[in-house]
Parts: sequence; structure tokens; C-alpha cells
Amino acid sequence: MLKLENVTKHYKGFDLECSMEVLPGCVTGLIGKNGAGKSTTFKAILGLIHCDGGSIKIFDKPAGQLGVQDKEQIGVVLSDSGFSGHLTIQDLIPVLRSMYPSFQQEEFFKRCKEFSLPLTKKINDFSTGMKRKFQVLTAISHDSRLLILDEPTSGLDVVARDEILELLRDYMEHEERSVLISSHISADLEGFCDDLYMIDEGKIILHEETDILLSNYALLKVTEKQYETLDKEYILRFKEENFGYSCLTDQKQFYLENYPEIAIEKGSIDELILMMVRGRAL
Repeated sequence: MLKLENVTKHYKGFDLECSMEVLPGCVTGLIGKNGAGKSTTFKAILGLIHCDGGSIKIFDKPAGQLGVQDKEQIGVVLSDSGFSGHLTIQDLIPVLRSMYPSFQQEEFFKRCKEFSLPLTKKINDFSTGMKRKFQVLTAISHDSRLLILDEPTSGLDVVARDEILELLRDYMEHEERSVLISSHISADLEGFCDDLYMIDEGKIILHEETDILLSNYALLKVTEKQYETLDKEYILRFKEENFGYSCLTDQKQFYLENYPEIAIEKGSIDELILMMVRGRAL
């Protein structure tokens, strides 16, 4: 559905070097701290910035060769862009109809009513949650096959986030649809994504299926003495602590079976990010 191979973009003080793939029927998450390269990657995919190297394919075609009909099958939500705030939803209906021949107006109005989005109120007067719901609803309202969503739940309360994620789950009930989503809210990704890429300083430092991350990865909390005798073959990162060391592993079962005396904790995605970014490799 979407494939990036050795995509590079050079800025003063920042270099993007990214390879990743979004498979048909899958929800792929891109995670990392602010400034890690998530938005730059999204802009590269959409052709909003010129890449210095590598290739990007969408629907098995080079991104620069997509036709109008191909582009109509991509739904986009970017964190720093949207519709003019001086317009109303009612003002935008003719625009959406002309841009997307497959625009599903009746379903769109139905969803607006469900989300309490007023048709005649200026978008500038919408709350953050209302704007995000409107952006996501617009992205899925023209029978798109691929959604590219940059922080769609950022700044939302738990109820608004759940509503948007439920909307996206409904979207994914149809086969051959895919989603690439970035978010710094780990709980959203844990329950929604099939696989995750972690980016740091412009480089992908980890790719794993979400189920494997949650089942096989763990944090070992060990004293200095325990650390000295620990088999470190499956340690990805370690960090010094007051009590000794925290160690990130992707082989939790190995340590459960062979080191019953040490503390082994199921790591959250937030903790995984911290360990991969701030921890040290052996």
C-alpha cells in the first residue's frame, strides 16, 4: 500500500533517513518524541517536501506518478494544516463534492450529526476536538484506501479520542484499507495499531508487531550484582538507576524462566520509547 526505501531529507541540524512499509489491511503506527522526524516523514510521503534520495511508492506506483484518481484514494490529516477557519461545513460541501467524485455526502452528514458538528458554524469557532473530528471525517468520506494521519488525537480529551478511534475502527472493517498514524499517546496505538515503527533523530530504530511488543518485550529491574551475572544476549538497551539497572529485552520469557529472582515488568510503549531513546546499547 505504501513503501519508503532509504528516503533521505537533509536540513541544517537534522537528517531524515527512513525506510518503512504499510501493508494492505494494516494499521501502522509511527512513534517517537517531538522533533524525531514523524511530521517530516509524512510530508515526504505526500510530496510536500522534496526528498534528497530514496523512493516512495503508493499503491505500487512511484509517488510522483500518482494520477488524480490515485490521489482521490488517499485521506490525509496533518497536525499543522486544515480548512480555512472562516468557512462552515456547509460551505465546504460543494468543494468536497467537486474534489472527490466518490464523496459520500449522506454518510458525511450522518456522521456530523453523530459528532454534534454544526453545519453553519465557522470552523474557527470549533473546539480542538470538533476540528479533529471534522478532519478525520473528511479524510474517510470519499472511499479512501489509505489514510495518513499525523497526530489526529493530539490535544483531545479521552472521550473525543475514543470517538475518533472508533470512527477509524469502523473505517478499517473494509478489507484492503490501510492507515499510517502517528501519535504520542501510547494507549491509542497499543489498542489500534498492528505494527509500530519507532523513529529517533530522523532514523527508524525499531520496527515490531504491536502484539509482540506487548507480549515479548519487558523491563528487567536488577541490582548491580544481578546485572554482573545477567546473560545480556537479549538486552536491547540498559540504563543506570538508583537501585542498579533497568534493561529492555525482547525475550521476556527467557528471563522469566532463567532468572526467577529478578523483577520483570511488562513495559508500556512509553517506557519502550524512553529506553530506546535514552538507554544505552551494549
